[in-house]
Amino acid sequence: MIDTHTHLDALDDDPAAVVARAAEAGVSRILTVGTTPAGCRRALELADAHDGVFAILGIHPHEAGTATDADVAEVRALLDHPKAVAVGETGLDWFRDYAPRDAQLRLFESLLAVAAETGKPVVIHTRAADADTLAALAGHEGRVVLHCFSSPALLAPAVARGWYVSFAGNATFPKAVDLRLAATETPAGRILAETDAPYLAPQPVRGKRNEPAFVMHTLAALAAARRDDPDELERAIDRNATECFDLPA
Repeated sequence: MIDTHTHLDALDDDPAAVVARAAEAGVSRILTVGTTPAGCRRALELADAHDGVFAILGIHPHEAGTATDADVAEVRALLDHPKAVAVGETGLDWFRDYAPRDAQLRLFESLLAVAAETGKPVVIHTRAADADTLAALAGHEGRVVLHCFSSPALLAPAVARGWYVSFAGNATFPKAVDLRLAATETPAGRILAETDAPYLAPQPVRGKRNEPAFVMHTLAALAAARRDDPDELERAIDRNATECFDLPA
């Protein structure tokens, strides 16, 4: 199994212990995410230190108010690292509004250009910004991952455009019927799973700090919703991630 989106640098525990517990649970690959230039450097350090750990590098929309062109250029340079597999997370957050919207839009456009230039997939954070996210992605022809999927209105355009849809622990919550329904409507060749650790621990461990090992709970919930065999869905997610992120087989 693979956790396609986690923040190893934000966990309280030693990353080596977290990676070891993930392996014990059956999670052999982890994609850790940098959300600032410093975070991207740390993500690469962790990827270099652990077999099966790879890095997604970007600047979070919450950071858009202070992000500079030099920051974007640094992320672009770091993406040349052999264990850097995607650009992100990037996007728009009209829910928290921690950064001015025009700054978020400019940063999103810049990082989409980086993804286009490098040919790497782009991992999208979008909250309460469905229409503007779709508009920004209208001309982007590369691979797209809708991270921590929580906008059922985006499912139809995502399927139509062949984007990947990644479900996190919130899809396991009792009231998240709409997310589990979306999981049933996501093509088998485009579904992914993640933790977004240390956030959004799945229902069986809700209240704990999330970590990559817990992606197995999300897998179980997705398989139950889709009426899939869990082992078959695990293999499908692994194939999808390998294809999307150009991971070694």
